[in-house]
Amino acid sequence: MRNFLDFEQPIADLEGKIEELRHLVDDGEVNIADEVGKLQTKANKLLTSTYAKLSPWQKVQVARHQDRPHCIDYVNALIEDFTPLAGDRNFGEDHAIIGGMGRFRGQSCVVLGHEKGNDTESRVKRNFGMARPEGYRKAIRLMELAERFDLPVITFVDTPGAYPGVGAEERGQAEAIARSIEKCLQIKVPLISTIIGEGGSGGAIAIAAADTVMMLEHSVYSVISPEGCASILWRSADEAKTAAETLRLTAQDLKELKVIDTIVTEPVGGAHRDPAGAIQSVAQEIENHLKDHMALDGGTLRSKRREKFLAMGRP
Repeated sequence: MRNFLDFEQPIADLEGKIEELRHLVDDGEVNIADEVGKLQTKANKLLTSTYAKLSPWQKVQVARHQDRPHCIDYVNALIEDFTPLAGDRNFGEDHAIIGGMGRFRGQSCVVLGHEKGNDTESRVKRNFGMARPEGYRKAIRLMELAERFDLPVITFVDTPGAYPGVGAEERGQAEAIARSIEKCLQIKVPLISTIIGEGGSGGAIAIAAADTVMMLEHSVYSVISPEGCASILWRSADEAKTAAETLRLTAQDLKELKVIDTIVTEPVGGAHRDPAGAIQSVAQEIENHLKDHMALDGGTLRSKRREKFLAMGRP
């Protein structure tokens, strides 16, 4: 059963009617195939027009959709012989960040990404994709491993933000994030990052200070969540919609601001309607950019990456 968002209710009503009519056709009670076809055409047009003019708050809802493909889905679909590597060799394992080695379309690589989980049990285990310091220290360890063996790094970002709990702060959350960003800017191997859902604050950029930063069409990337911003500015999370409008968090805004490099087109109706199609679109973009970066020597690659981030915000 498809999970519809609030603004998709007119689409849900149409698709519900189509499903009812199809049951009648299947039962052989009446031949109404033409009517089903007309309704399906109407539903497709409504879906296309709705997703062509999503507001920033609606994009936030789409980016958080429970059926949207997660990091683990990308890894399973794109990375052959994936071998997970656990732990930061200091405190412990953080299940909010997946990391390991494998092959992407024949190219050996290191893969990192936030994983939110897809049911209650896995979401609790993954801490809803909110990493602790050990998660970012694991990311640092794997990026160092990638550089040692001259392997490109591919990351998938999908997090509300780094975990703000007392224990995480006591273990040096801010320092771990800063070191992870620093490591992204130090390594002399290609680094490609894709925002596949939410890109929340330092928790996202910790593994996204990349040569190429891509965003799925309906993903979001911001310094703070709309709810967090609203709580600070208006003392009420109820103003989240207003905050989303002003944060410039959509892929289209961030491409214009030159914060990201590429927007990956999603299937009509969002990645949650066709996860396999969305994953393959991302894969093709990764392959295209990876070829360009692999042609550069490590020193040039690192210099260009650093200059790109230093240039952000310059007039």
